[in-house]
Amino acid sequence: MVKYSSRMGKMEGSAIRELLKLTAKPEIISFAGGMPAPELFPTEEMEKAANAVMEEQGQIAMQYSTTEGYPRLREQIVERMDKKNNIKTDVDHILITSGSQQGLDYSGRLFLDKDDIILCESPSYLGALNAFKTNEPKFIEVPTDENGLIPEELEKILAKEDRVKMIYVIPDFQNPTGRTWPLERRHAFMDIINKYEIPVIEDNPYGELRYEGDYLPALKSLDTKGLVVYLGTFSKILAPGYRLGWICADDEILSNYNKLAQAGALQASTISQMEPAKWIDMFDLDAHVAEIRKVYGHRRDVMLDTLEKTFPEGVTWTHPVGGLFLWVMLPENMKAQDVYMKALEKNVAFVPGDTFFPNGGVFNCFRMNYSCMPDEKIIEGVTALADVIKAEMK
Repeated sequence: MVKYSSRMGKMEGSAIRELLKLTAKPEIISFAGGMPAPELFPTEEMEKAANAVMEEQGQIAMQYSTTEGYPRLREQIVERMDKKNNIKTDVDHILITSGSQQGLDYSGRLFLDKDDIILCESPSYLGALNAFKTNEPKFIEVPTDENGLIPEELEKILAKEDRVKMIYVIPDFQNPTGRTWPLERRHAFMDIINKYEIPVIEDNPYGELRYEGDYLPALKSLDTKGLVVYLGTFSKILAPGYRLGWICADDEILSNYNKLAQAGALQASTISQMEPAKWIDMFDLDAHVAEIRKVYGHRRDVMLDTLEKTFPEGVTWTHPVGGLFLWVMLPENMKAQDVYMKALEKNVAFVPGDTFFPNGGVFNCFRMNYSCMPDEKIIEGVTALADVIKAEMK
C-alpha cells in the first residue's frame, strides 16, 4: 500500500477547478471562473513578438536562465509598478515566478510552520488558502465590511495572538468580494503592521483593472520597514497561458524566496518571459489594458444592471469598482449550494461561497464573474439565476 506524507492529508483539490469541469459544456453560462476574455488576447501581435524572439535570440530563449528572471522583463515590471502602483524599487528586488500562484506557494513555505497562525480577510481567495494549508497553519479570519479588512479588528487579534507569522490580503478588487480598501484604511493597516512587525503578502492580480475612481497606492508603496511582499501577475492584463508572475520584496526576504525557487523550479520558463517582454517593447501594453478595462467595465455594468432588475428583495451584492468578481449575499436561511444545483439545471453556474472561508461556517454567499461572458449571456444567465433564487425563497 502506498503511503503518502502527512502533508497530503491537508491538501484539497480546488473547488473552483472542479466546478469548471462541470461547466465546460458549451451550453453552460458560466459565472464561475476567473478567466480573462480570450477574444482580448493579442494573438496576432504576440505571434510577431514570438517570431522576433526566435529570429533574434532563439538559442537564448530555449536555454536555461537565471532564477531571478529575464532582465528586460524585470526592468519592465519595475517601470510599471512605479507608474501604476507607486512602488519604487529596482530589478534586484524582483523574482519572476510561474504565475502569482507559485508566489503564494513559496510564501506559505517561507513563513509558516505547523500550527503557526496566518491572518486573512474573511472571506479570502481560495487558491491562496489551499496553497497555505499544505504547511498546516491555523487560520484566523479578520472581519471585513464594505471597505475590506477592518484595521481595528486586526489589531485586536494581533494584541492577543503571539503565533501570527503572516498576513495575507488583497486590497484591490478582492477575490471573491470585489471590495477595495480606501486610502485611509491602507494607512491604518500599515501603522498596525509597523507596530507588530508581521510580514504581509499583498496579492494584486487585478490592480490595473479599475473601472471607476482613482488608482490607490499599493501597500508596498507605504512600506517603510520592508515587511510587505508584493505579488503581481500578467495573467489578467496579457494572458494567463504564459504563467508569468513576480515577487517584489526587500533584500533578505527576497533572497529566501530565491532559495525556494532554486529548489522548487530552478526558474520560470525562459521563452515565456522573453516573448511577453518583446511584445511589451514592440506594442502598447497601456492601450491593451485600456481595452480590457473598457470591455470588463461594460460587462460589470450589464451584470449589475440585470441584478438590480431581476434579483428579489432580501438578496444583496457588492458593487466592485474594478477586478473580475462580485459577491452575492442570500438571506441567512438559504444555502448557496442548493441554489447552485438548481441553477446548473438551467445551465447557469457560479461558485458557492463557503470554500472562501478557511474555517467554514458561511453558506449563504456566492461569487460571480463577469469578465468572460458576452452581454446577452450575462442577461440570460442572471435572469435565470434570479428565477431560481425566487423559487427557493418561496
